[in-house]
Parts: sequence; C-alpha cells; structure tokens
Amino acid sequence: MQKLLKYWESLCTSSVVLRFVDANLRGIGQVMFQDNPLTGLLFLIAIAWGSYAAGVPHVAIAGVVAVVVATLTAYWLRLDPASIAAGLYGYNGVLVGLALATFLAPGALLWGYMVLGAAVSVVATCGIANALKPWGASALTFPFVVVTWLLLLASYGFSGLTGTALPTGSVVVPFQAYEASPLQVVDLVGGTLLSISQVFLKASGVAALIFLVGLAVNSLAAAAFALAGAILAVLTAHLLGAESNLITGGLLGFSPVLTAIALGTVLYRPSGRAAVYAAVGTVFTVIAQSALNVALMPLAIPALTAPFVLVTWLFFLPRSWVESGSATISGAIDASPP
Repeated sequence: MQKLLKYWESLCTSSVVLRFVDANLRGIGQVMFQDNPLTGLLFLIAIAWGSYAAGVPHVAIAGVVAVVVATLTAYWLRLDPASIAAGLYGYNGVLVGLALATFLAPGALLWGYMVLGAAVSVVATCGIANALKPWGASALTFPFVVVTWLLLLASYGFSGLTGTALPTGSVVVPFQAYEASPLQVVDLVGGTLLSISQVFLKASGVAALIFLVGLAVNSLAAAAFALAGAILAVLTAHLLGAESNLITGGLLGFSPVLTAIALGTVLYRPSGRAAVYAAVGTVFTVIAQSALNVALMPLAIPALTAPFVLVTWLFFLPRSWVESGSATISGAIDASPP
C-alpha cells in the first residue's frame, strides 16, 4: 500500500493535473480526517454507489463538482499551498454539494447555488479557523453547516429552488419510539452501518462498508473508532427511547461517528483514557443530535453535522485538564490560512 502511494505521489510531482486530482481526493478523505488519496477514492466510490442505489446519481456528481470548485477557489484566493494539497479546503465543499443536491430539487439553479455554496465554504473555513485560533481549535465541518443552513433557509424565499427531502417544519410532535426490546440484531447492524454512511448523507450499507475500508486503508484506529462510535450511538439512542426510523436509519449516529474519530484518533493521543473520553463524547453527541433536531424542527432544516462540531469543541477546549501533558492536534483538520 505504501509503495502504491509513493508511486502515485511520484507521478503527482511531475503533473499539475494529477496534483489537482490528488488534492481533491484528499479533500473527500478529509471529511473523516484522512489525508490519503486512496481513502478519498474509496469514499468517492461509496458516494457514487450510495447515490446510484438511491436513484439520485446527480448527488454524487454534485459532490465532485463542489470539491473541485472549492479547491479551485482556494487556489484563486492564494491560500496556503500545503493546506490545499492536503485537501483542507475541499472537505467542507464536498459536503455542501452533497447536502444541497440531497435536500433541493434538481435544476439549473441548483447547480449555480451549489457552486456558490462550495466557493463560499472556503471563505467560511478561513474565517472560522482564524476566529478559533486563540483557542487552538479547528473549524471542523462548521463552515459546511453554516453555509448549508443559510442556503437551505434561503430556498424557502426563492420560487426557483424547491426542497425535496427537507424536514417538515413543525413544533415537537409525538413520534413512534422503537418498541422491540432488546434491540433486534438486524436493526443494530443496519443502524450501525447507516450511521457511518450518513456522514456523507447516504443510506446504504454497502457504501458504509466501503467507507470503513477507506478508513482502514489510512488508519485502522479511525475505522475501529468509527465502527465503535456507530454501535455506541445506536445503542444509546435505543436506550433513550428514540424514534425507530432515526435509530435504524443512522440519523442519530452520523455525528457521533465523527466525534468518535475526532476525539479518539485525531485530537488526543491514543490511550485508554482518551478512548473513554471519546466514548462519553460520542454518547453526548447522540443527545446533542436529538436536541438540535428538535430545536431546528420549526425552521424545517436538518441539523447536519452541527452536533459533532459543538460536542467536539466542548470536549476539546478543556484539553489541558483532560490529559497529563498537552494534547496533539492533527493538521488534518486545521485549515487555517497563512
């Protein structure tokens, strides 16, 4: 594997086109904190499969276009070349593209809207990263969340943009909780896999397995924490009596998956203490996900990865009291401009 990556990197050194492709693949991989073009390629295959299986192939195309636009925007703004090459200005862009194509009806205006959102995500990444510098925290996927929230909310005021999969705006209403006890194995497995695939807004078990392979290619620890985080999220949601469709559809698990990877493998040195800390953060992310789902229900917009961002910041900021010694922060999620 290392030989293959070294060969690819040697090809990239002599080709501007391949370097650009490499930066975009790394941008896709950085959604789950992986600075690896092969991981990005596997993630892209999973996105394509999940989109095709759901009958919405344009969503995968939107993701590709968005990450390309974001990377080009970073070049145009003359941002740090090393950060661009590592895909640090592309991961929010690809999520913006996938989200807008998922929640809004296809059409010419959607593509223009998506291109704008992908470009603005780069500006938002720089601004948020600068604002967080005094605390040593990363922007994570908050640029994606803010930009997508604004674009989705604005769509209600434009007749040219129509929502297709947006939540129904309402106050909190009674729901059908998961009734089977204990949790059925098929629902546990399905909910776990979809918790992983829903990070990229895909509801596909096959895509989830490809995502796990992509993680394992670069980091076995990241793959393990993603899987463990998904299982813990599903079990927590069931224990708390969450709505059945949210449990089995992975809709309470995708933010916890990201929290588990971030706290367990990226922001803190790997240790038993860090693993327990990550588990607590993962459980709390399930609660934060449900809280934001309820809070945003009247606005009829999804919480996206906001629960992951808020909980990860919450659990990262007191780092000097959590670890004996300073925590290590990976450059994989620090997209601060020079």
